[in-house]
Amino acid sequence: MTVHLHWFLPTGGDGRTLVDRHAYTSHSADLARPVKGVRPPDIEYLAQIAKAAEQLGFEAVLTPTGTWCEDAWLTTVALAQHTERLRFLVAFRPGVISPTLAAQMAATYQRITRGRLLLNVVIGGDSTEQRRFGDHLDHDRRYARTDEFLSVVRGVWSGRPYDFDGAHYQVEGGLTAVPPDPLPEIFFGGSSAAAGPVAARHADVYLTWGEPPEQVKEKVDRIRALAEREGRTVRFGIRLHTISRDASAEAWSTAHRLLDDLDTDTIAAAQTALGRSESVGQQRMLALHGGSRDRLEISPNLWAGVGLVRGGAGTALVGSHAEVADRIEEYHALGIEHFVLSGYPHLEEAYWFGEGVIPDLAARGLLPPTTATGGSPLLVAGGR
Repeated sequence: MTVHLHWFLPTGGDGRTLVDRHAYTSHSADLARPVKGVRPPDIEYLAQIAKAAEQLGFEAVLTPTGTWCEDAWLTTVALAQHTERLRFLVAFRPGVISPTLAAQMAATYQRITRGRLLLNVVIGGDSTEQRRFGDHLDHDRRYARTDEFLSVVRGVWSGRPYDFDGAHYQVEGGLTAVPPDPLPEIFFGGSSAAAGPVAARHADVYLTWGEPPEQVKEKVDRIRALAEREGRTVRFGIRLHTISRDASAEAWSTAHRLLDDLDTDTIAAAQTALGRSESVGQQRMLALHGGSRDRLEISPNLWAGVGLVRGGAGTALVGSHAEVADRIEEYHALGIEHFVLSGYPHLEEAYWFGEGVIPDLAARGLLPPTTATGGSPLLVAGGR
């Protein structure tokens, strides 16, 4: 089992600090107000990142979904015209689109891009955010609906008329006239009791945020057991930020600089907002640091500082290239195959990782032999 490396497209904005699109937009009519040091996610900049990721040997890039980022489907199909091999892990929300239409969109995407689509299912952990998209179901019912949604998608992809009669969807003769080839693999995350069985039934890759290895192992063991009961095999992935440098001290200096502009009030406000999330995974992220700047290295080379102000993935691998490679090898030994990575700013950090860590991983035999900086990566189909 080799390691599959993926990068991130910051369609909510980028820069040299911990930013989301909130940093350069307001709730007024001026929604494109520039802020010093923040890079808007225009197509030219995102194309730079996508091209760099492809050149460096990343197999795919994750594109988030939500109010404060550009639409993932439209952005990535545009970026496919700027790249040749790179795949796109498109995040989308079941429940705000018909499953038959989603299946058709995926099939069209595969034909346009010649098979470069992967799907990241995002159930959503913020009721306020969900209501913006017209979704008023509570947390557990969103997972129940997703169970039905993915059943319909896979049924419609069969190429034969498909009927489904559930609590949330009733489909008669659902059909994708020309099914996608290959079928997009489905990445799926969720730490709650409601999430596990749905992942076991539908996920090709179960994706967790970057918790310490012992906690990740517990998740892997639990989801693997649930999948075995369903007669399925699920692969595993992890979502992490990275700060990799030639020397460990330099990497840690960069990590600490990311927090320099964050005062106590800013962190407290972010923690209050994140604390309202219904996401069990988000609550697990918050528990790693408790809102405090103290003891942010929660495991060797695993730093929880990002999660002080950023929702979703809140931990980073920090250290020398060899130390970061050590941690990836440690997670890989637990059964983690897919690593979905990011860093601030995403263009520069892609090069730090690609030129520093990827050759080390290749030397350890963890990457396909064609994956190397500037080479042609071996591509296989598999949040923010």
